[in-house]
Amino acid sequence: MGEHFKSLSAVIPIILQKKDGNVQILLHRRKNTGYKDGEWDLAGSGHVDENETAKMAVIRECEEELGIEVKIEELSFAHLSHRVNDTGGRTYYDIYFEVNKYDGIPKIKEPDKCSELKWFNINNLPYDIMDIRKAVLNNYKDNIQYSEVIKA
Repeated sequence: MGEHFKSLSAVIPIILQKKDGNVQILLHRRKNTGYKDGEWDLAGSGHVDENETAKMAVIRECEEELGIEVKIEELSFAHLSHRVNDTGGRTYYDIYFEVNKYDGIPKIKEPDKCSELKWFNINNLPYDIMDIRKAVLNNYKDNIQYSEVIKA
């Protein structure tokens, strides 16, 4: 199949913890990626490799980027976002999984791509979070499992 018809898939974990009765979400600040650098993003996201399932990819990305071990049975589907660039850019299927349980302590394992790692109250996100992630998190909190984004 030609490149024209290919869609890319990315996995994005929504890593949560409870602290003082509040739900917190793990974010990282992007750096040197060429896309939305300086903005907060959901920690541990990445592309699905060839011959890899989405769950396999999110487990691998959490280990590679954060040093945490996530078991496949601990992943629960949270959201699917179909991102289309109507000016000829790439089309993405972003697959989000909720992660509530993992082994290890999250840390920055790719300092060339991430400048900061921090927990935020899920209801008080930073102003400079990526706009597509903010929209998905609002959908997630409203239990909406599918969205479409068309960018010019």
